[in-house]
Amino acid sequence: MFQSLKELTDAVKPVATVLSDRVSVTSPSAITSDLVDTLVRTSVFGQDAELKGTARWILRSLAAAAGVRPASIQDLYMAMGRGDAGGFTVPAINIRAMAYDTARAVVRAAKTLNAGALIFEIARSEIGYTEQRPHEYAAVVLGAALREGFNGPVFIQGDHVQTNAKKYNSADKDKEVDAVRTLIKEEIAAGFYNIDIDTSTLVDLEKATLDEQQAVNTSLAADFTAFIRKHEPDGVTVSVGGEIGEVGGKNSDVHELHAFMKGYTAALNARRAGLVGISKISVQTGTAHGGFVQADGTVRTDVKIDLKTLEELSRVARQEYGLAGAVQHGASTLPPDAFDAFPRVGACEIHLATDFQNMIYEHAQYPADLKSEMYAWLREHAAEERKPKDTEEQFIYKARKKALGPFKNRMWDLGEDVRKAIGQSLEERFAFLMKQLKINDTAPVVARFVKAPQIPIDREAEIVAAGGKITAAEKKAEGLAD
Repeated sequence: MFQSLKELTDAVKPVATVLSDRVSVTSPSAITSDLVDTLVRTSVFGQDAELKGTARWILRSLAAAAGVRPASIQDLYMAMGRGDAGGFTVPAINIRAMAYDTARAVVRAAKTLNAGALIFEIARSEIGYTEQRPHEYAAVVLGAALREGFNGPVFIQGDHVQTNAKKYNSADKDKEVDAVRTLIKEEIAAGFYNIDIDTSTLVDLEKATLDEQQAVNTSLAADFTAFIRKHEPDGVTVSVGGEIGEVGGKNSDVHELHAFMKGYTAALNARRAGLVGISKISVQTGTAHGGFVQADGTVRTDVKIDLKTLEELSRVARQEYGLAGAVQHGASTLPPDAFDAFPRVGACEIHLATDFQNMIYEHAQYPADLKSEMYAWLREHAAEERKPKDTEEQFIYKARKKALGPFKNRMWDLGEDVRKAIGQSLEERFAFLMKQLKINDTAPVVARFVKAPQIPIDREAEIVAAGGKITAAEKKAEGLAD
């Protein structure tokens, strides 16, 4: 890492001139791998907020000069809704562990396949237990794209920007809503120009009618959409997703989609006529976040997804509401032969997370002593994850995501050979999934519909964000993350 601002700015001199309010990139071709690696590490582990924030500011400025900029997938999704693009399912990849190495593996696979239609995302709950605030996450992803020579829009998404039902239905209701709004502002400022609102936790299936069941979901989703429109930067229309049914619960149907869209559209128009609404809709078709865990800690592979319903929901979403289609959650642990079905049935997006975490933990090169230490930490510090009927193996499988933040530095510090081996395995899996989801050769269609404007990068804002802490409550957060 860079140890001081002088050391940092001196290292950048062959590439750019660092002024008080901007970075003037003079020789983009002189950007070296070592420089990017050191900037990324300083962005994450720098000794103070000023050093971390300045490293992020410079890193993002170098990336932007090289054509690597955060973008909204909105216009591509609207093209899919019109039928002007399609035939593929966009993977939204949650990066929890070894973020830089994992993101680099994603980019390498995408580059090899000329893929442009892919999303990097992190959920509200993941921010807490992986200890990755939005500005850090964006810097790592953009740094990975720069490091691997990617050129084009980079889609970064806030996944499951979710209301906690227990808190919302208590005296803390206003505090919970304010927390979601604060997160939305933070994510947009960091370059998250794609945000999935998840107020499906507030759907009340005890109500008599579908309209009543969806009422709070639609109203609050409209509130958050209007809030996003108020805070998105000039020249950017943030792609917003809605959700009609909580993943892991009752399967969705078309009647619920109609009820949601009717209530949501009315509620959004009531806030202000002409506001741009959602671009996609998340549904439940039979999966669960993290998969269905058996007593021995392995994940069931015989999950039956209701593909017919997914196809119908996607068709109605496009034809009647102009959306890109339906979104499939909780799918990374499905068997390999399941993924080519999603483009066939018209799913516009699929969220993938847990299996990549599993691959790291279970990789032959992952140090056994470190894994044992992490599991011992879980038994002491994550006991709340253990359900009364859980076996030890089930507890460890479901809880081990909670060790990723406390051991983040140790995982980033694994030897180069270990990180290279794990990165190669991840790259192969990402390439396989990208081909199954038919996003190979989607770079041209992305370039046709998506423009990534040059948004000014504020040094002071990056420094302030770098001083943000992950609170104890965030580390313990309960929530969904595929």
